[in-house]
Amino acid sequence: MPVRTPATAAPARAIRQVHAVAATLLVLGALAAVAVTPAAANAVDVGDDRSASSVPALRVVSAPAPAPQWSWPVPPPIVVVAPFRAPPTPYAAGHRGIDLAVDPGAAIRAAAPGTVSFAGPVAGRGVVAIDHGGGVVSAIEPVAATVAEGAAVSAGDVIGTVSSGGHCTAGCVHFGVRIDGEYVSPFLFLGGLPRAVLLPTG
Repeated sequence: MPVRTPATAAPARAIRQVHAVAATLLVLGALAAVAVTPAAANAVDVGDDRSASSVPALRVVSAPAPAPQWSWPVPPPIVVVAPFRAPPTPYAAGHRGIDLAVDPGAAIRAAAPGTVSFAGPVAGRGVVAIDHGGGVVSAIEPVAATVAEGAAVSAGDVIGTVSSGGHCTAGCVHFGVRIDGEYVSPFLFLGGLPRAVLLPTG
């Protein structure tokens, strides 16, 4: 009976190893072909040797830059006497702004740059409104205006002094903001409340 010697077994082992390596390479090649589809190449920015017209172009979408934070229209310390309360409907009751404590005669400043769109009395109280562009308008009352309609103002410019009238008569001013005519919370632009003191109402 013939006996297999190591010399005859070695070629058989070598052939099996070659077959195993070849099979592995085929599997890896198939996986690579599946993994690098046009969609995958777009998602991970993998190079593709096909023409540019056959591969959808990558689109980079940037997040919009946040709007600069407004400054407070009254001097510190900032005390919110009454917060914003959105009305359920345009004509329903609510509080379309915030009431800020301030000493009578104190200077009132523009919260952000813009153009004075109104400065004068409304129903017995002085009002100053500023158009900040993009449909955003702020208004503060009661204020004796020191600016005129059409004047350009920068953030921090004095626009008037605290006067009297309206619902905010006990040492406070009412500050409101509209976007395209809709009242929104001024805190969307003012950010956090520094050294805040929220007083109970009523």
